[in-house]
Amino acid sequence: MADQASGATELPALRRVIIDHTAIRENVAHVASLVAPAAVMAVVKADGYGHGALTAARAALEGGAARLGVADVDEALALRAAGIQAPVLAWLHGHDPSFGEAVEHGISVGVSTRLQLERAVEAGTTSRPALVHLKIDTGLGRNGLQRAEWEPVFEAAGDAIASGRIRLEGLFSHLSNADDEEDRAQLAAFLEAEQLLRSLGADPGIRHLASTAGALRLPETRLDLVRLGIGAYGLSPFDDVTSAELGLRPAMRLESRLFSVKRVAAGTGVSYGYTYRTERDTWLGLVPLGYADGIPRHVSNTGSVQVGDQVHPIVGRVAMDQFVVDLGEHEAQVGDRVVLFGDAARGEPTADDWARAASTINYEIVTRLGRRVKRVTA
Repeated sequence: MADQASGATELPALRRVIIDHTAIRENVAHVASLVAPAAVMAVVKADGYGHGALTAARAALEGGAARLGVADVDEALALRAAGIQAPVLAWLHGHDPSFGEAVEHGISVGVSTRLQLERAVEAGTTSRPALVHLKIDTGLGRNGLQRAEWEPVFEAAGDAIASGRIRLEGLFSHLSNADDEEDRAQLAAFLEAEQLLRSLGADPGIRHLASTAGALRLPETRLDLVRLGIGAYGLSPFDDVTSAELGLRPAMRLESRLFSVKRVAAGTGVSYGYTYRTERDTWLGLVPLGYADGIPRHVSNTGSVQVGDQVHPIVGRVAMDQFVVDLGEHEAQVGDRVVLFGDAARGEPTADDWARAASTINYEIVTRLGRRVKRVTA
């Protein structure tokens, strides 16, 4: 095999992620069947966990999701602008938010503070009330009303409901997923808050506490609605259970092409700092993806990719735009397809494999891909 130089214009799909719309739809339908009669909110924040918010939203709704969840109002407005009319909840807001656009476009807002409640009241009218889900902190320690705030804010919410300027759609919190005992303690706190709210004369509406992990592992946390995030995209939230064991199928495959293939002698240093030297005469392949594209630098000398039907290690440091794989005696060619991660059922490395190699979680692997990576929906 002769040393072959790169030819960027001759090689299609140098950086491409393929999103399987059907997999998202089927994952949502599968979880919906497991958690019924609880409904499903598909979480499509962070551009649909890197899968494309609009693609994910449409597929999830086809799969039976009753609602969509996003982090902020801007993400919700983008869905509305694309024609998505399903109920959408946004729960992360600035220090002094304005909810006028949310009210105008029928976007529900998660209210975590007294000030946010006041801003919702200001934005709502009796003809078009603000749609509110009260967020309480049951132990995660992030946003949400602390226990001492429950009664006074619930009372204020009751006054706002009576004024007709807000409509209380739901009460929610978020599990820590630390362990079953901790999550059950959070469930108990949630039910306590619910009873307090009812005692003050308000109907909590839709009660939601569990995301994918809680919904699948602790059925009692499902309540009226589960927020399906990572599970919608076919990935497992658990370290000890695979997506296949949960009946889920990964919806993302990241692929590229070999940009260069060359023969090198034993002892050749590879990439910056020579953190890897070849142990024998071997073939090296160059892949045109790097940390600017969301490839974790931490997979240097730890990650693997599939070339053809063989898996090969990433060697040397991942650079900004490229990384190197040791092909051994594999008769690879410039232009051969490289799969970085995809579906284990096809023999491909997975986002979980990459997460272990990078000492992180599969959520980060799929959400960090950069703008140079072309998105294709299959």
